[in-house]
Amino acid sequence: MTAIYRLCSDYVDQRAALDPVGASISGVSGSLGPATDYSPEGYGARAELIDTTLATLATLDETGPADRRAAAYLRERLEAQRAWHEAGEPYRNLSAPLGLLHTLHTCVQLMPRATSADWQAIVARLNAIPGMLRGWRKSLEYGLDQGLAAARRQAVEAAAQAERFVASEVHQDLIVAHGDGAYAVELRDAVDQARHGYVETARYLREDYAPRAATADGVGPERYAVASRMYLGADIDAREAYAWGWAELERIEAEMAAEADRVRPGATVDEATAILDATEYVEGSAAYHDWLRSWHDWAIRTLDGTHFDIADPLRTIEVALAHGSSSGAAYYTPPSEDLSRPGRTWWPVGAQQRFTTWNELSTVFHEGVPGHHLQLGANRALGDSLSRFQRFTQVSGHAEGWALYAERLADELGWFTEPGTRLGMLGSAALRAARVVIDIGVHLDLPRDDGHRWTFENAQEFLRTRGREPAHRVHPEVVRYFGWPGQAISYKLGERAWLAAREEARRQPDFDLKAWHTAALELGPVGLDTLARELRGDAGSSYSGD
Repeated sequence: MTAIYRLCSDYVDQRAALDPVGASISGVSGSLGPATDYSPEGYGARAELIDTTLATLATLDETGPADRRAAAYLRERLEAQRAWHEAGEPYRNLSAPLGLLHTLHTCVQLMPRATSADWQAIVARLNAIPGMLRGWRKSLEYGLDQGLAAARRQAVEAAAQAERFVASEVHQDLIVAHGDGAYAVELRDAVDQARHGYVETARYLREDYAPRAATADGVGPERYAVASRMYLGADIDAREAYAWGWAELERIEAEMAAEADRVRPGATVDEATAILDATEYVEGSAAYHDWLRSWHDWAIRTLDGTHFDIADPLRTIEVALAHGSSSGAAYYTPPSEDLSRPGRTWWPVGAQQRFTTWNELSTVFHEGVPGHHLQLGANRALGDSLSRFQRFTQVSGHAEGWALYAERLADELGWFTEPGTRLGMLGSAALRAARVVIDIGVHLDLPRDDGHRWTFENAQEFLRTRGREPAHRVHPEVVRYFGWPGQAISYKLGERAWLAAREEARRQPDFDLKAWHTAALELGPVGLDTLARELRGDAGSSYSGD
């Protein structure tokens, strides 16, 4: 192991000790503590680790291309995180529905349940939730005292989310799964402790924090620049990206109109959608799970050996229905470090009993194969060819851009043959383009195409009508964009970077798509500002004969 690889591994271990909750979600193996310290002291310790790691990295020599890439990636990610700390973001780190509350809730769901030690760890984590929430509230109070306030809307929405977690089905599922085992009493008490923590946090956010929170939803250009660097691994011209997002949305809408005509000649997109909603669906969560499971498996069988070589551990992917989730959209969690916990796609179901399928197929490919599962899972399966830091972290623009590229690839391969599924794919693309204009427009206070400024209400209407988002997902999605600046743009801008890199590679006379895919996955995570250059260097030996 080189000195740089050792530093990367040490950072993962030291970070896991300071943030065991994040480590367990990422799948880091080993004995992890029950709690992350979300107080100012805890954030300070993690910031100090970033500084000392960067200082050590500056003293180390690179021994080859893999070392260079590992060092460059570690440096870029830690510098972006340091800027986030220096901007005071830990002290206004309040967002819904995919913020800290969701993290604490999800980390318990992901914990193994096979052994007595596993159940001990679950009890300890549940018991630790009230303390972690107290530490977080301490950071938020410090932020308010320093004039670093999150938006009032996020406080109110997070309070409602905390109240939903009080009655979470996840907690009841744990009690049922354990039954009358050795920790039955301790588990019930721990669930009660967690619930009390959520109750107090909901009260604090609504009664204490919200009245002192910022009234504006947007974060402004300086904070947005820090956030977009975090999620893209690149500095962007936000106004250029905003104009491109509008143009891209119009391009997609023209293609959707043509596709609607194929559903029924002369039909509008809304009419085609109504036809498909009434005909292309399954009834009941069990049938929905079976439908998802069959398409995940089909994609793996179809791609393995043709456009990809899929490692054995990645040929298994779990499909989980996320009962009680408020995330609004499906999401993915990668395998554990030792690959004992498989990758898993999560599908929020709410109170639904009827599930339309025509508009979900592209999401299967996005979250599963050839999307997140193939890319993020490959990071784990590649083992020591990547540093541990590369295996356990990601750049959202790189990962989400790849997942959108996966949807585009599925279309190029002719996979959207079921009725309406190509219209569904285009609807997903419209959603991602709408995200670009909403996210940049809100946070930089830019005018819409009608000359008006963005508001929460017109953003919801825009997402429903132009982003084609189902009605039940509109509210949580817009809350997410307003409270998570810079992340929503990573999908479409990431896809743009991936397609540009592939187009550059295609100009080589002996371009081979499978070889390019192999090189792309073996590269590991990189920022978008270096993606094309790194692929040019790595992919050359894979398909150009250099």
